[in-house]
Amino acid sequence: MTLKKPPRRTRERILETSLALFNRLGEPHVTTADIADEMNISPGNLYYHFRNKDDIIGELYAAYEASVLPLLAVPDDRSPGVEDLWFMLHVLFERMREYRFLYRDLDEITSRNRKLASRFSDLIRREERSVLELCRGLVRSGQMRAREREIGALAANVTLVSIYWMSWQRVIGVGRGAGGEGEGMNLQHAAYHVLALVAPFLVDEGRALIERLGEDYL
Repeated sequence: MTLKKPPRRTRERILETSLALFNRLGEPHVTTADIADEMNISPGNLYYHFRNKDDIIGELYAAYEASVLPLLAVPDDRSPGVEDLWFMLHVLFERMREYRFLYRDLDEITSRNRKLASRFSDLIRREERSVLELCRGLVRSGQMRAREREIGALAANVTLVSIYWMSWQRVIGVGRGAGGEGEGMNLQHAAYHVLALVAPFLVDEGRALIERLGEDYL
């Protein structure tokens, strides 16, 4: 006997539909009426679940944040390797692509929603601290040679490039898939270019790994 999946609740469908429209059209170009029309429900039905569009964005951001935070954990039972940084960046870019409207429309969203802006700022700082701790671990294990000031600047630059990678892609006209800007982003390509910032400070096996990744993905 095959068990039927329970029907998705309207609230879940609103979030799924909103995410798809925001990613495809851009958050500023989508209204709650557009979302309701896409779902073939009344605006009143939508407002029963969400007071306004910012409420929808807030819940989508919460889901994004919850999916990202576990990726930022730094190993505490062993010395970190370059592979840890590669893995973190690769999966982080996957999450960013899934919720790409947050990054494409970052200034627009955070300028009108101070609460979300504060949470986003905290998350970005958390990402920067994770990169900082990973680099410090690489220095301690002899895989990297860098002073503390260089590591601090490196962590900031890795975070900065990661945040605005999709915007750069959009400007130069790459990564435009059928599902909207960012859908066609090459995750390995993105992660490699961010790791290229770290490469000059790596030695031996770590440096060789970056070179192999470049050969494989570029």
